[in-house]
Amino acid sequence: MQLIRRNRILRQSPATRALVSETILHPADFIVPMFIIEGSKVQEEIASMPGYFRRSIDLTVAEVKELWNMGIRCVLLFIKCKDELKDNKGTEALNPNGLMQRSIKAIKDACPDMVVMTDVALDPFSSFGHDGIVENNEIVNDPTVEVLAKMSVSHAMAGADFVAPSDMMDGRVLAIRLALEEAGYTKTGIMSYSAKYASCFYGPFRDALDSAPGFGDKKTYQMDYANRIEAVKETLMDVEEGADIVMVKPAMAYLDIIREVADAVQVPVSAYHVSGEYAMIKAAAKMGWLDENKAIIESLTGIKRAGAKLIATYFAKDAVKLLNR
Repeated sequence: MQLIRRNRILRQSPATRALVSETILHPADFIVPMFIIEGSKVQEEIASMPGYFRRSIDLTVAEVKELWNMGIRCVLLFIKCKDELKDNKGTEALNPNGLMQRSIKAIKDACPDMVVMTDVALDPFSSFGHDGIVENNEIVNDPTVEVLAKMSVSHAMAGADFVAPSDMMDGRVLAIRLALEEAGYTKTGIMSYSAKYASCFYGPFRDALDSAPGFGDKKTYQMDYANRIEAVKETLMDVEEGADIVMVKPAMAYLDIIREVADAVQVPVSAYHVSGEYAMIKAAAKMGWLDENKAIIESLTGIKRAGAKLIATYFAKDAVKLLNR
């Protein structure tokens, strides 16, 4: 048998495979989601996300410093609002001394070079558990956008580097950009959840923040998972409205969407490796059905290979440790 091309030559040893690898993970690829709660020296494991925690600000700051020393350069903040502070107007979201605002300041004071991104949506603050203001059992768009714009300015005032609207209301990126410009925060970026699907894979996240909708579902604003063209349309609109980074969420079941979006835009594309995807790997590994470490690296490599420049993932610390072996 005579061949002039033997493709296996480039697979024959670990060194050769590393030499020609097309997709390489790096600690700076990762965005670390952080769940923050009130209190001091408080750390609570999330039952549906084994190995992941809600932390008070002081322990969050310590964790951020550790992440920085590992080479991770970006965190994405979520807060767990007390029930007594929730209402239908997002009042606590605008509190300059609220948990989110205090968290931003504490992190930037302790680790000023860490890129701090903040979740912009009303569900953590809503008595209804929805991402917007509710009127007559309907999530109303324009009044919600007004609050989201004010919320973004509040985060910028506290020191956020990027605001990350995750609500999927129409027109919110433009409203946020104009509000930031008017307030003088011309250096604050927007990472828009541009293609956020109505997915069952968010369950553990809602457990983490007690933010499940109190009625109905989120399908009137989050996207139908059957749709592909709509994702590109939504993303292009967000770029036109001023988004600096766009996001596809979830990631693993939406690799085709990540690729479509990456081919369509000229801004960085991020993907959110969501809580349900984390929980599935953890559960399967606990049962001995797969190798957790290998599953982590293969999953994250697949997301980056699909076109994501940045990956928000609960596996960030584990991945960096594995990459440094």
